[in-house]
Amino acid sequence: MKIRNSVCGLALLLAAAFFTLAQNRDAPPRTKESVARDLDELARIASVMVDGDLCQSIMSKRALDRMFVVDPKDRWAASDDFNVNHEPYIQTKKTLIRLSRLLPYPCDVNLWMPFENKPDKIQILIRNANELSQFWTWGALNQDMTPEMKRVLESGERQTVMRKAGMISVLAPVRNSLGDIVAMLEAVSMDRSVTPPQVHAKLGARSCEKIGDIPNFQLSPAE
Repeated sequence: MKIRNSVCGLALLLAAAFFTLAQNRDAPPRTKESVARDLDELARIASVMVDGDLCQSIMSKRALDRMFVVDPKDRWAASDDFNVNHEPYIQTKKTLIRLSRLLPYPCDVNLWMPFENKPDKIQILIRNANELSQFWTWGALNQDMTPEMKRVLESGERQTVMRKAGMISVLAPVRNSLGDIVAMLEAVSMDRSVTPPQVHAKLGARSCEKIGDIPNFQLSPAE
């Protein structure tokens, strides 16, 4: 485990150096196309760095068993029973956060998990600091899989998506030690001219701190 963590840390350090050098070469003003290229490279690296075996062990058996069970007396029972195994969850979330920091402007790397017994359903298992996603429906424990998601999970090829105005996502597969595609990543950021959406009322107002010519979106403390 220590050796694997050391290797992962070294790989992330090298990736960070690559992005730093790339960004410092008298880069032209950032455009939607350049952000899409950055996210595609980030998603390529993340696809290799994220451990599919760990992803598969995040959800507890109890939560998975009750995910699609509808209790007529309590419509929120599945949500109340949602829980994770802390070690793989925390390790994976930290990796996703580190990956998102490879870029010099705000982005998120989210983890999406499909269900073996429900091939048309998927869930966003880990979201990150900026709460960005083109696909997540707030409050949804699981949701319908989109055509783009299906193509990535079936083909193993990355796909760039710009279905929401101002948002850019790159979807990438995650494989386990057997080489099977078991999860999907969403590397996502926003066009600099677009105000980020407020996910829900309790998040409070977002502040905007400039980093070069790209705003750095931060959440104010929740009420």
